[in-house]
Amino acid sequence: MRIGILGGTFNPIHIAHLRIAEEVREACRLDRVLFLPAASPPHKAVEESVSFAHRFAMVEAAISGNPAFAVSDMEARREGKSYSVTTLEILRRARPKDALFFIVGQDSFRDIATWKDYRSLFELAHLVVVSRPGVAQGAPQELVPVAIAEEFCYDSPAKKLRHKSGMSVIFREETFLDISSTRIRGLVAEGRSIRYLVPPAVEEYILLHGLYRGRKGS
Repeated sequence: MRIGILGGTFNPIHIAHLRIAEEVREACRLDRVLFLPAASPPHKAVEESVSFAHRFAMVEAAISGNPAFAVSDMEARREGKSYSVTTLEILRRARPKDALFFIVGQDSFRDIATWKDYRSLFELAHLVVVSRPGVAQGAPQELVPVAIAEEFCYDSPAKKLRHKSGMSVIFREETFLDISSTRIRGLVAEGRSIRYLVPPAVEEYILLHGLYRGRKGS
């Protein structure tokens, strides 16, 4: 199988997350996209009042109508920080015959040299780097960390980088949806509508459980 992996705090999950997953699923001919809510992300704090259980439940509600989407709680079932390399190592052992496609934003990819054991990422999965239309991303060869640049060659016809391991770095433009979880939390805190920013089931869940009330997005 061809499996896409989309991680994040999903605090809360919103329409842009779902659209990215759907566009990558179609472009890369994926059989499934696996959403992985981070339990303890190393580079981003999660608002303490919103538990992993709430964030997981919102993802579950958001994707319930798409049979190609699934969600896993694997990052909550292990101790320590939710490092991407550890997640991919676990998935690679569990799915040795599957092709894994790790989906990351362009901003995150530019900082990938700061990630734990980042060199190993390129040996564990294909990376799909998504950016907004019209945002200058530079030549693909210039986006990889200098320290490992020699490990890649550019496949011009396919418009992707090939790593010496056989994995690829694929660059995709996403539909521009200027939506952020921070903004959604802020709107809820102000008592304003979040309709059409999140799926109806997520809006209902937030209201039912009183999430983000009285707090400014952060």
